[in-house]
Amino acid sequence: MSFPIEDKLVIAVASSALFDLTESDAVFQRDQNEYRQYQRENQDRILDRGVAFPFIRRFLNLNRAMHGMNPVEVVLLSKNDTDTGLRVFKSIQHYGLDISRAAFTSGKSPFKYIPAFNVSLFLSADQSDVKAAINAGFAAGTVLKTVFNDDEKDHELRIAFDFDGVIADDEAETIYQQTGNIDKFHDSESQKAGVPHDPGPLTGLFQKLAFLQKLELKYESEHHDYKRMLRTAIVTARNAPSHERVVTTLRSWDVTVDETFFLGGIQKSRILEIFHPHIYFDDQRLHLDASAGAVPSVHIPFGITNRK
Repeated sequence: MSFPIEDKLVIAVASSALFDLTESDAVFQRDQNEYRQYQRENQDRILDRGVAFPFIRRFLNLNRAMHGMNPVEVVLLSKNDTDTGLRVFKSIQHYGLDISRAAFTSGKSPFKYIPAFNVSLFLSADQSDVKAAINAGFAAGTVLKTVFNDDEKDHELRIAFDFDGVIADDEAETIYQQTGNIDKFHDSESQKAGVPHDPGPLTGLFQKLAFLQKLELKYESEHHDYKRMLRTAIVTARNAPSHERVVTTLRSWDVTVDETFFLGGIQKSRILEIFHPHIYFDDQRLHLDASAGAVPSVHIPFGITNRK
């Protein structure tokens, strides 16, 4: 039985995240009237895949795999109007993406419609739209220009998260940033080892992904030819003894993660190049810039590291 949208895991994606709009944006910046004519003249010319495309394609494939349940959905939130946005929908149909719901806002930021579609994550390449969404309390991320390779024979969907400022709040990161002392950070986290962190901007998404994994396990037990698709990982700069509070927090949310890495200063890219996620979320650009050549990366502009 199909889930109603209120019970689905819904992701909203801007056309700038789903497709490569480099050429279109150059025309838009030059002249908006020319842009309208350009999009009309090229409406049947299919857009190239963007950074979020491998993630979105596999995410939607969960519906095909768990036939009849349809637990996920993707909606298009676009600053285009319906006229200039026609090319985007033609591209969506060309690639066989099951996206039917959309909002076209004619130049205004579409983030305010996030709750109307029960959205758990909004992805866009427009930093200002993402920042406005985060400031309004919505889960959102800026898709960064990334070199990526989408292996279509790889049917898994792998999602990686930083911990502080992404899954959890920035309480611990604030202590480190304000003192610059790693020992004070570890002391504070050791003292609070039994106290769960407050939620971060992507907690809701993280918990719904965990619920989706439980659905997969149940489906697998009932359909022996089904192979689980979704795998999650936490890749954090923390190490012992600050690891214990991470475990406490995950237990309090009744969430199990497939792979967790406490790196203690080792470059995250060393892990990401092996786990090879189809999307990776981090609140610090320095970590994302270091891994941008390896994985599709999303910046979460939240917390103390983004106030400087």
